[in-house]
Order: sequence, then structure tokens, then C-alpha cells
Amino acid sequence: MATPAYLRIRTELEQRIRSGALPPGTRLPTEAELQQQYSVGRATAQRVLTELAQAGLAERHRRRGTFVAEGARQENLLRLVNPTLQGPEIHGRHAVESAAVIPARDADVELPGIDDDTPVNQLRRLKFDVDDNPIAVELAAVPFALAPRMLDEDLAHLTVHDYFARNGVPAAKSRVYIDPVLLDEATADRLHMTPGQAVIRLRRLTWLTDGKLAEAMWHIIRPDLVEFFIEQTVLSTTDS
Repeated sequence: MATPAYLRIRTELEQRIRSGALPPGTRLPTEAELQQQYSVGRATAQRVLTELAQAGLAERHRRRGTFVAEGARQENLLRLVNPTLQGPEIHGRHAVESAAVIPARDADVELPGIDDDTPVNQLRRLKFDVDDNPIAVELAAVPFALAPRMLDEDLAHLTVHDYFARNGVPAAKSRVYIDPVLLDEATADRLHMTPGQAVIRLRRLTWLTDGKLAEAMWHIIRPDLVEFFIEQTVLSTTDS
């Protein structure tokens, strides 16, 4: 399956940012410049710059342009609960380690309200940095009845919330938990770290409009390579 144009362009710019070829403060191409350089439409160019900003890699300023952010190796926690996100929650090259339909009891993630025998889609992916070092492990589980064709998707680039939106699954809300955990041997091996090391696990639950669980997933990202942040706008838009 061909890589979408927006993903190819975004990945190219992201690699240049993370490698230092585009240092903090560097002005990135405008939407018009991206359209001309890559022969793509305005929507594609806009999506590239928007997703770089959502990932904390760039800052967009009205009338001034888009610039490489300070401390570009960052992850915005709000991306994990963004229902409109159409690219992977964690940027970078993804490799599918496993994808299968299994009983919920074997999903390796808590599935509140789901019976142990319920079949679920389990997807485990690894993320790599620009030097192809493993930087994160990501695991998701979705009840099979909600997504019977999920494993037919382009799993390296799949975003579960986007899949729900495209297939009419009525997801209503998501919540992210921040869990301090000790690395188990298997995850430590995937990340080239030491078992028993303390790390942060980001765990997301998504529910349907009827209150039933739609998805459970978690990320463990190497703490020595990524800085997490949450950004909110506090400037009032009304006159005092």
C-alpha cells in the first residue's frame, strides 16, 4: 500500500527536525511552498503543518509562519485524546510486532466491563527514532464486534479514533491515565532498556455513547528520549 502524501512529507520534515538539520527556530515551508515543492493540494499541505504542531515539533504563528519548536523531541499528551487525529498517536516509523484476534483475558491491557472470553483485536507496535532506535511500545485492544475489519487496515499508520469515525463507531469520550510502572522484561527488551526500571505508562480508555468500552490502549515511551507536555491557551479572547 502506497504511503499517503501527507505522511511522506510530514515524516521527511520530522526526520530533519529530530536530526538537527532543521534546528529550533527554523522557519518551515508555508502551505503554498509545500504545495509547489511536493505537487500536493492545500489540504495536504495544511495537514502536514498542523500535525507537526500537534506533535510539539513546530509552532504556528498567524501571519509569521510555522517554525521548529524549542525542545522538538516532545510529545503532546492531548494528542492521545484527540478524536480528529488521523495519523499515529506517536510520530515516527512504526513497525507492527503483532496483530491478532484473541480473548480479552490475553490482551495485556485492562478492559473494564469486557468479559474475559470476549474476542478483541490486539495490535502491538514499536516506534523508532530517526536513527532507527526503538523509542516506544504501543499496545491497543478493541472489541472485535466493534471493528471486525480493523486488522485489514494499514496497521503501521492506523489511528483507532480515525477508524471509529470512518466506520460509524459512536465513540463518545476518552480518558488518559498516567501510571508509574516498572518495566517488565519483554518491554525492556523491546526498548533496549533494563528490566525493573521505573517509567511512565500512558494508558487510554475510550467509551461509546452507551457507556460501553470501545478501546483500551497504552504507550510506554523511553523517558530519556522524549519530554511530555500539555499545552492550553489561557489568553482571553474577550475584552475585559
